[in-house]
Formats: sequence, C-alpha cells, structure tokens
Amino acid sequence: MSEDSTAKIRVAVVDDHEMFRAGVIATLQHTFDIVGQAADVPSSVAMIAQVKPQVVLLDVHVPGGEGGGGAEILLKSRPYSPDTVFLALSVSDAPQDVGSVIRAGAQGYVTKTITGADLISSIKQVHEGYAVFSPKLAGFVLSAFQGGSFGGADAPVHDEELDRLSAREQEVMRLIARGYTYKEVAAELFISIKTVETHVSSVLRKLQLSNRTELTRWAADRRIV
Repeated sequence: MSEDSTAKIRVAVVDDHEMFRAGVIATLQHTFDIVGQAADVPSSVAMIAQVKPQVVLLDVHVPGGEGGGGAEILLKSRPYSPDTVFLALSVSDAPQDVGSVIRAGAQGYVTKTITGADLISSIKQVHEGYAVFSPKLAGFVLSAFQGGSFGGADAPVHDEELDRLSAREQEVMRLIARGYTYKEVAAELFISIKTVETHVSSVLRKLQLSNRTELTRWAADRRIV
C-alpha cells in the first residue's frame, strides 16, 4: 500500500479559525503533504517564504498586516515563493472578496460549502494549472478578470480568433471559461465528457493556448463569456 510512490503535493492552510483549519488539515492529510499552517497575515507570509508550498489554501479574511487579508498574503509572499499556487477557500461569496484575491493572482476560489472530495479535486486541478471556481461565482470571477490585473489585456482584440471556432466549440469555450468542469459542460450541452475533452483540445490548439487558465483569461479579456 505505497501511496507515496509518487511525491504528494505540498499544501499549506491559511485560516484564522483554528477548528476549521484543523478540520481541513484532517481531511487533506492522507492525500497531500501538509507542510504548513498559519492564522494571520505576518505568520502566513513567513510560513510560505520558509516552506514554499506548492498550493496554499487561503481564506479571504485573515487578520493582521495592513488589513488586506488573503490578497495581502498572496501579494507579499509571491516574491519569496513565486511558484506557489493559491486557491481561495472562504465562507464569503461577496463580489468584493472574490475580486480582491483573483486580482491578486489566486488560481481559483471555492466556498466553504465544498465537500472534502471536491476540495481535494480542486487542489489537484490548480496544481496542474487549471483555474477552479465554484460555478455560482462565475459572474464575479469574470468581473475580476476584466479588472485588468491579469496579463495579456494589452493585446488587441481580433475577432478572427473567435471565428476560428465552430459554434459548438464556442459554447464549450464559454462554459469552460466560466469555471465549469468537463462533467458540468457535458451535462449542460447534452454531450459526452469525451466530446467535451475533444472540443477543449481543439479550442486550445486553434487559439494557441496552453491550458484552461489561459483560456479563461483570453475569454475575459475579450468580454465574450
């Protein structure tokens, strides 16, 4: 039973509620290597700089520092650990909270109503380079992308890029860019998951993009989602 035959993803948890933090760690510790935890802005930045986790689960409202919470932690720790990926995990679904951490560079945002299994899946997805968002937050997330904090917004809009995609590919692209999973896209469009995968591969190839994160940014920059 050697589940450590491949290296586990190194995860840190930032949340100021001790009982919740302990519960999250208990849920994740059999799947991931929990390398750190913290409850306020200064200790979170110091912890991330020291252990350089691959993924940080980050609450939005964290005390200390200059009052910037999770976004402040992300911005201040990035120079010390540039390869760390951040997944916001918050009780809040308020637009201003979602926007603050997405603009700061979080790879995804899920609420604390998420199941343990879905949280584990979300961590794996952001580690692989995918953007992960609760579907209900799609509108907020797109507003944050359109705020201009993500790179690539300086590129001119070329309608011919969108014209390269078939009508079905455009439908799939819009749903993927909103944070839908392949399974959710398949259910929405009444097609198979395999067909969704085929369309996504085709979209990425035609637009010369590498992954879902780039696709989300591409779509949001053009306000076509």
